[in-house]
Amino acid sequence: MDTRAPLDADPLSGLVGFAAALREAGVRCDAHRVQAYLDAVAHVDVAEPRQLYWAGRLALCSDPDDLPRYDEAFAAWFRDEPPVRRRNTVPVSTQPRIAALLQGPSDTGESDGTGEKLSVAASDAEVLRHRDLAELTKEERRHLRELLDTLRPEPARRPSLRHHTARRGRLDARRTLRAMLADGGEPLRLVRSRRRTRPRRTVLLIDVSGSMKPYADSLLRFAHVVVRAAPSDVEVFTLGTRLTRVSRQLRQRDPERAMLDAAGAVADFAGGTRLGETLRVFLDRWGQRGMARRATVVVFSDGWERGDTRLLGESAARLRRLAHRVLWVNPHAGHEGYEPVQSGIAAVLPHIDRLLAGHSLATLERLLREIAHA
Repeated sequence: MDTRAPLDADPLSGLVGFAAALREAGVRCDAHRVQAYLDAVAHVDVAEPRQLYWAGRLALCSDPDDLPRYDEAFAAWFRDEPPVRRRNTVPVSTQPRIAALLQGPSDTGESDGTGEKLSVAASDAEVLRHRDLAELTKEERRHLRELLDTLRPEPARRPSLRHHTARRGRLDARRTLRAMLADGGEPLRLVRSRRRTRPRRTVLLIDVSGSMKPYADSLLRFAHVVVRAAPSDVEVFTLGTRLTRVSRQLRQRDPERAMLDAAGAVADFAGGTRLGETLRVFLDRWGQRGMARRATVVVFSDGWERGDTRLLGESAARLRRLAHRVLWVNPHAGHEGYEPVQSGIAAVLPHIDRLLAGHSLATLERLLREIAHA
């Protein structure tokens, strides 16, 4: 005997039987969902299949995987094809694959079937680490921001003039004599000491001219990560047709707010390039007065100079005499076949310690190690 209920049968028994058929098909519709379904049906026209279909789908389905089972059960129970659904009617929230890389391993140690997903996420993240920043899509840039948040820069250190007691180091004659007086004149203890260390200032100079526009946003976000690691020991400036200090804006905790305020402060974004003049302004106003002294200075630029290259060379030479190390990061240096023949790069090359690539997340991670061990 066919137990399926047509639309003109007793509504209550037919709807309850339909919910039971859904449970047999694997749809998790408990008593609360069935009651919600009955309440919804009371406000629609049960003779209209489309209204009945949507009332059941909204009340009885709790997972995107339930939709095909619901359609099949609806067609079989009410002897009617389900109404045509628009595509993407119910948005399915999918977690980014790279987000799995940012989560810790399972504490239970049991396999939950996610090993393949984790390997795919790790593979995608590794590919993204080596992708050129200028070629990333909008979605990849969003994943890059997540990976940038996982960076933990190690602040650079330098030796201090002061010493502290240590188990190993040079013999501290003064403290040893004091220990002898306390012990009745006998040299029972040899006190040793070593130099303390203190943070070394890091100065980031980021070219935001038109030729560096594809990299400027990612480099400023990278600078925000470095600033947040040591807010009092990192200074950030932008270079273009003018020099702009954005350290205060990038010290904010929220990266989006920091980027918005920094963009508002930089008036020459995607403009021309006057590296020689802006470097001279930096040296005259800040560098010569102490900001660049014994500091690690990192210049992010492709070296395209529209001004006087001799002035750029002279400014780079002044900077090298003041700073502990000068690193020049060129996004194009990581490309195969690159030669430092640009006029700006040729002018500064004799006055810098290293020319580094800066076109990908992997090269920026190597830069962090260079700064930490400078």
